[in-house]
Amino acid sequence: MGEMLEVAGRKLSSRLIIGTGKYETYEQNAQAAEAAGAEMVTVAVRRVNLTDKDKPMLVDYLDPEKYIYLPNTAGCFTADDAIRTLRLAREAGGWELVKLEVLSDQKTLYPDMEETLRAAKLLIKDGFEVMVYCSDDPVYARKLEDAGCCAIMPLGSLIGSGLGIVNPVNIRLIVEQSSVPVIVDAGVGTASDAAAAMELGCDGVLMNTAIAEAKDPIRMAGAMKHAVIAGREAYLAGRMAKKLYADPSSPLAGLI
Repeated sequence: MGEMLEVAGRKLSSRLIIGTGKYETYEQNAQAAEAAGAEMVTVAVRRVNLTDKDKPMLVDYLDPEKYIYLPNTAGCFTADDAIRTLRLAREAGGWELVKLEVLSDQKTLYPDMEETLRAAKLLIKDGFEVMVYCSDDPVYARKLEDAGCCAIMPLGSLIGSGLGIVNPVNIRLIVEQSSVPVIVDAGVGTASDAAAAMELGCDGVLMNTAIAEAKDPIRMAGAMKHAVIAGREAYLAGRMAKKLYADPSSPLAGLI
């Protein structure tokens, strides 16, 4: 995929980040990560066993020496809860690169942008490097970058919905204005959605449900790997212009 993705000084060959929820087993999760070629995995601190050695632990299947662990605040609905969760994660594992999400309601899991911005400012002040899940609002995306977030992660559509990129215009606006990586987070359902995100110029894609709830998660993980590569290559290549009428592939001049 040419140049590497760099987030907060960390260089990644893969532009596909996957989650660690909804899989049948940690072993299946590990197989999906391998098939996806992922180098970073996001971990819901409240839902994944990281410390109880009497139960299966994620670290036994996804080696922290091989994968960059990205703790996230899934399930947090206030800035205070998110900050508390990430401080606990830092104490448990020493993690400072984190994914912040502050949700507004159970039905949509749409981000509460006011609380998200407040949490981001406080976490950055506290020494965290914040990758931030946000709405596809270019204004808030700019505010989050100005606050010091190291990656902007607009939703493609609602978490777990599989609806794909519902507002490509706003995603493109965010890409054009941002000087930090833009990573589509949430809503991807299949490989074409991942390719579409990359064709818009996004620096990466984060997904969980699209792989974990596929009929064959391992095969879907491989498909997503190729989709992200293809989408990035197509973006760098520069697509042809769209035209209202046909334009023949072969020249008409000099024909008999």
